[in-house]
Amino acid sequence: MTSIAVIGPGAVGGTVAAWLAQNPEHAVTVCVRTPFETLAVETPEGPITATPRVATSPEGLSPVDWVLVATKTYDSAGTLAWLDVLVGPETRVAILRNGVEHTVPFEGRIAAEALVPAVVDIPAERSAPGRVLQRLNGWIKVPAGAAGEAFAALFAHTPIDLLVVEDFTTEAWKKLALNCAGAVNALVLKTAIVAHDEGAAEVMRTLVRECVAVGRAEGAELSDDLADQVVAGYHRQVPESMNSLHADRVAGRPMELDARNGVIVRKGAAHGIATPANAMIVALLNAAAL
Repeated sequence: MTSIAVIGPGAVGGTVAAWLAQNPEHAVTVCVRTPFETLAVETPEGPITATPRVATSPEGLSPVDWVLVATKTYDSAGTLAWLDVLVGPETRVAILRNGVEHTVPFEGRIAAEALVPAVVDIPAERSAPGRVLQRLNGWIKVPAGAAGEAFAALFAHTPIDLLVVEDFTTEAWKKLALNCAGAVNALVLKTAIVAHDEGAAEVMRTLVRECVAVGRAEGAELSDDLADQVVAGYHRQVPESMNSLHADRVAGRPMELDARNGVIVRKGAAHGIATPANAMIVALLNAAAL
């Protein structure tokens, strides 16, 4: 039996926890703020349900084989309290988060060889605690190595595509290119359909082009047409699809703005690369949240 704890069963975390729990050889615990009895996910394969152990406090928990961190990037402090009790000498910790700084908040607290950064593209939306709509099976990419291979094996029974990649830096920045464009949705409060407006689409491309310039300076291999690829991807989405930054703003929750756009501005400044479009959208969304 493999013991797995998922911290933050929101849209992605809830989807992942439900799929992992479909394997009877997995003992899944979800670490939550708001408890629920059943985890129910509407998936492209049909509805699935799970009844994982639900923990609202670290009290009484013990180390597990795997911890999957699916909390928002701004909630690292709250995550650490769970890790203090869930991580033992043999525990591996997978970081399923947005951005390109997956392991930074945990360095020095978790052994480097036990950390598995993961890039996730699973379009999903949470409607209530324990209730998730998964629009596509999606994929997860992790770095090559023993820990990455072991993580991928956890999902062998699922339709989620697990890819072990040699160049994780490039994959992380490619996903950031997609995420940074989504700030347009959050700013104008429009779903994926907004990319069909050419003016909005060009703003998206501008955000991505800045991301590409900074990503290359960080060592990522990014194609010249990545901005067009991102917009084309938006065109293929279900028109009502809502990204997490947009969803958080609508719900009045904090936004992962620094992890998705602010990081481009910060790292761009470090490399002497101008990122005015990302800087502007960060400023406007921060102002909108006042």
